[in-house]
Amino acid sequence: MLRQARFNATRGFTLIEVMITVAIVGILAAVALPQYKDYVTRSRLADASTGLATMRAQMERYYQDNRTYANTGSFVSPCNNTVASARTFGSFVVTCAGNLNGTEFTLLATGSGPVSGFNYTINQQDVRATTAIPTAWGSSCTSKWIMKKGDSC
Repeated sequence: MLRQARFNATRGFTLIEVMITVAIVGILAAVALPQYKDYVTRSRLADASTGLATMRAQMERYYQDNRTYANTGSFVSPCNNTVASARTFGSFVVTCAGNLNGTEFTLLATGSGPVSGFNYTINQQDVRATTAIPTAWGSSCTSKWIMKKGDSC
């Protein structure tokens, strides 16, 4: 009977077992956290492509109505809209890049906050480019949007 009482009192985890568990959890966290951060960044980059596609459609609609991409009288081109909320898509603000003339435009999506350092462009001919991207994600590209870490041009 005394042996059974001693056996019941010694249940639990040893220090070694707890330390091994902590080490395993630490290793998993060290691998998972950077991957999760990249995943969250990728999800926010979708705001850039959505914003640029939306603004491009608005610019084409404006061109059909006015036969120019530039401001006409009291009609303001969508990318010249002074209301920033109309040009803000998540963490990206879409503006006109360079000259806006009657037959050409280039839209620029500039990231802020967690996606600062990311810049994407699109023009009237649907030419897409990545003009700025953090070095860890890759390099800029003149023919497509880099939306995934390690993606190449």
